[in-house]
Amino acid sequence: MHSLNLYDYTLPRELIAQEPLRNRVDARLMLIDRAKGTIEHHHVRDLPELLRAEDSLVLNNSRVVPARLIGYRTRTKGRWQGLFLRSDQESGVWELLTKTRGTLKTGETITLQDRDARDGGQLEVIGRDDEGHLLVRPLAESVRLDDSLTGHETSPTHWLERFGRVPIPPYIRDGRMVDADLVNYQTVFASKRDEDKASVAAPTAGLHFTENLLANIRKGQTAIHEVTLHVGIGTFRPIESENIDEHHMHHEWGRIDEETCQNIQARRDAGGRCVAVGTTSVRVLESSVAANGGELKEWTGATDLFIKPPYQFGAVDALMTNFHLPKSSLLVLVSALAGRELMMEAYRQAIESEYRFFSYGDAMLIT
Repeated sequence: MHSLNLYDYTLPRELIAQEPLRNRVDARLMLIDRAKGTIEHHHVRDLPELLRAEDSLVLNNSRVVPARLIGYRTRTKGRWQGLFLRSDQESGVWELLTKTRGTLKTGETITLQDRDARDGGQLEVIGRDDEGHLLVRPLAESVRLDDSLTGHETSPTHWLERFGRVPIPPYIRDGRMVDADLVNYQTVFASKRDEDKASVAAPTAGLHFTENLLANIRKGQTAIHEVTLHVGIGTFRPIESENIDEHHMHHEWGRIDEETCQNIQARRDAGGRCVAVGTTSVRVLESSVAANGGELKEWTGATDLFIKPPYQFGAVDALMTNFHLPKSSLLVLVSALAGRELMMEAYRQAIESEYRFFSYGDAMLIT
């Protein structure tokens, strides 16, 4: 049995970062050399010196949407909370996780409240899907729009920007958003490409990058590539089975194009490393390899790939990632790359050295 307890550790609560550093690049960066078994301490601003000219740095450009919705059942005034998961462009139906007292009935409406607690648009309950998620349709006639927004009455982007809150994880201020999170919980390279898909959590390793840092990395001739993986609600769900081999990963939608694959592979063939930024980038790269007979090729689709020891990586040579929760699938993933014993020693040293943990915290670079 592959026990989940092997991936547990005790973290002092005061080491959970509640805000990012004012300068993102000042975050600490633990350098873990797998071949040597060594651990060194740097800062994110040192990345241009730690990367090589022949390397490829791979970023996840998914955009976090203000997916957390708050309001009340229009008829009963009962409080309601929901989390936007995805929408269907053809039908206009949204899929939500929902939390309320009582049973929501088909045809009833939910009144949304904006970030200043003002009543806004309404959602009509359509029913539930096979997973128990709430299906709703935004009612265009329930919200007054500026003339400039005509034609976007039921666009998820418009409604979420107007009524949504950034879905801050519960370990940060008990999930309570502040205005600064609108900028802080978004990467500088986030794309607006997908209207009906987006992330409900940030690809947090990417939060450390600034435009200036990216420019300095390019000056060193390291190639920078982008992939997409829209982070789903499953990223918050813990592994519940004591034997991790019994755990089933959630599905997340991703994409990598052929030109990116060819460029990464050409650099690898010339001795360069594919350096993934974040476990989400890893999932895209390795899902591409898994779907294409062991080769890094164009791929688009949903993946439920669970990377655990003794996984053999087909595309990823190095990984920059934040520090992850105990007993999480993400800690299992990084252990598959670095080895469990070295990874747990790295976490022990991080706690001893008072690194800042989780989404707004420090990072490590596994080479």
